[in-house]
Amino acid sequence: MPSQHSASQISLIGAISIGIGGMIGAGIFSILGVVAVASGAAMWISFLIGGIVALLSTYSYAKLGATFPTAGGAVQFLVEGWGTGSISGSINIFMWIGYIISIALYAQGFAAYFITFFSHPVSSVYIKVIASAIVILFAGVNILGAGSVGKAETFIVVVKVSILILFAAVGLFFIRVENLSPIHWNNIESIFFGAGVLFIGYEGFGLITNAAANMDNPVKSLPRALYLSVFIVIAIYIAVSIAVIGNLTITQIYAAGDDALAAAAKPFLGEAGYKLIAIAALFSTASAINATLFGAANICYMMARDGELPARFQRTEWKNATEGLIITTLLVIIFIYCFNLSSVAMMGSGAFLLIYAAVNAGHLRILDKTGARKSIVLLSLLTCLIMFIILEIYTYQKSPAALYTMIILFIASFVGERVYRRISPCN
Repeated sequence: MPSQHSASQISLIGAISIGIGGMIGAGIFSILGVVAVASGAAMWISFLIGGIVALLSTYSYAKLGATFPTAGGAVQFLVEGWGTGSISGSINIFMWIGYIISIALYAQGFAAYFITFFSHPVSSVYIKVIASAIVILFAGVNILGAGSVGKAETFIVVVKVSILILFAAVGLFFIRVENLSPIHWNNIESIFFGAGVLFIGYEGFGLITNAAANMDNPVKSLPRALYLSVFIVIAIYIAVSIAVIGNLTITQIYAAGDDALAAAAKPFLGEAGYKLIAIAALFSTASAINATLFGAANICYMMARDGELPARFQRTEWKNATEGLIITTLLVIIFIYCFNLSSVAMMGSGAFLLIYAAVNAGHLRILDKTGARKSIVLLSLLTCLIMFIILEIYTYQKSPAALYTMIILFIASFVGERVYRRISPCN
């Protein structure tokens, strides 16, 4: 990718910002109600469990990223672990599709919060126009180069994290301790269900590895950025979830649904608290679009380089814009206009749990190159698979259509890769 060779570099702070931006996206603002339904007042424990699973995979990604510092991140890790065959190619395509769906979801989330500042009703078409416009805007940021992505992400992350920290810090002073009592917790099985649902709020840490080629010293900087970003996000998620539980009863959280976070701000911040959370949501969804688009475009470039996609995906079309970035942007807009992503979005966590499991399984095959501890990588693989199974059971119970959709996309990834390899003269 041409931007990989530019003088524009991503600092440690910029890399951490990309990770935080990728993780604290639309999820924290929209899934709290869903997690509360599963976990009850033990929601904060679900966030802790999800964080532990993410930290285990962070170890694997840190070792792989320091050994193979490229723009491809997980794409390169899968190739190193599984070779350049159809297995790595199919999973990479599935990961690219997952990123496209995630970006479209973030864009729709941005538009939904954006219209809350309008005093008059807004048509659904206009909402889709707003969603498409924000994607195009951040495609432009990516065209400016990796350094611009890092700088933009740093600014956005500082704003949204500051608002969330303010919410948590003030909210913790007003909590009603009785709301946190174990009598309001759901059973252990449900707490793990909640952890599975919310994992999409952690999957973005892998985007940092896509910035490795633009770091001055990725061997040292990449692991630091990975661990710091995940620890910061775990702390924020736990603090925010406790503040929500402490200020609202479970019944009130159920009633608030997607607006649980904003509703929790009203008791101590009033109507201004709702608007403040809405602003944080705008920054969060915007930074998630920025970071995920950066990662998705790099995935296209690396897959084209390795023969898993047509070579034109890595060709520069205009300035630093590769065809992969342009095609990714167009596909996101198509998803925005043509698909209802609410049910498919529930499968985002499952998709990335499966991808992280595949990365860890491939890592076990090349431990001699990375120097990683087999026990930790194996534990990471097992936790991802266990959480995946738990989540699929829950999804089948709540939204079987989402499960079927993911299965279709997964099969399509394998079939598409096999067909391309058969017809491509380069394979």
